[in-house]
Amino acid sequence: MQTKQIEIGAIVYSIAGRDSGKFFAVLEVVNDSFVKIADGELRRIEKPKLKKIKHLKVQAEEIPKISEKLKEGKKIFDAELKSALRFLNG
Repeated sequence: MQTKQIEIGAIVYSIAGRDSGKFFAVLEVVNDSFVKIADGELRRIEKPKLKKIKHLKVQAEEIPKISEKLKEGKKIFDAELKSALRFLNG
């Protein structure tokens, strides 16, 4: 089970599926089982992936700039998200 609650702006690591081994940002918490995630590259902000929470591992760190914008409802761009996650995805 998850030790940390998933919230908007959190960085998550995919542990199952085609995208396993990649880092994503949580754009929306749909319900207790699903979230919408994007990385700005394979999964664009306009078309985020609906993913089961049990297939994700929550990372301790967070990207403050991205998280703050998402929580305030401001628009973020794919390039902005991609560059923020670049150091994690390699």
